Amino acid sequence: MNSTTTNSTVQLIKYNSNYDRDLSNFHLPDDQLMFTALPLQKINDPKLSDQTIHILILKDEKAVGYFALEQGSKLHKYCSNENARLLTAFSINKESQGQGLAKSGLKMLPSFINKNFPNINEVVLGVNQKNQAAISLYLKTGFVDNNEIYNGPKGPQHILHLSI
Repeated sequence: MNSTTTNSTVQLIKYNSNYDRDLSNFHLPDDQLMFTALPLQKINDPKLSDQTIHILILKDEKAVGYFALEQGSKLHKYCSNENARLLTAFSINKESQGQGLAKSGLKMLPSFINKNFPNINEVVLGVNQKNQAAISLYLKTGFVDNNEIYNGPKGPQHILHLSI
C-alpha cells in the first residue's frame, strides 16, 4: 500500500519514528497552543486508541505539519457516521507557517484517504469558534459548516465536515 500523497515538494505520509527529530523541534505560538497539542505529545498520548492514524505533512522530506485521525467515543461527539474519522491536533511548525503548507496538506487529504483508507468516507473536526484563522482555512479546503456546535472543554466548537 502506498502511504504517501505528493503535491510538488509537499506530501502527506503516515507517521513513522524516522521523523521524531523534526517533531521534537516542533514549536507553536502560544495563541495556537491553546487550541492544539504538539505532535509528539499527541503521538505518545497513552489515552489514544491504537486505531488513531497519525499523519505528517512533509516539505522537502522534513516533517513540518501533523494531525491525527481518530475514531471511537471522541468521534461520536461530532457525528454518528461509523466510516468517519475525527481530525485532531492539526498544526504546522512555527518556522514553516505562512507558506501555504496547511492548505496544501488539507487539499491532499481526500486523495490520501482514498488511496490509503478506502473505508473512510468523511472527516469531521471541531474548531474553536475563537480560532477564526483555522475556521477560514478549513472552509477554503473543502470542509463544510452545517451550523452545528459542540461545547468542548475549551469552549464552543464549530463542527465541520469533509466528504471523501
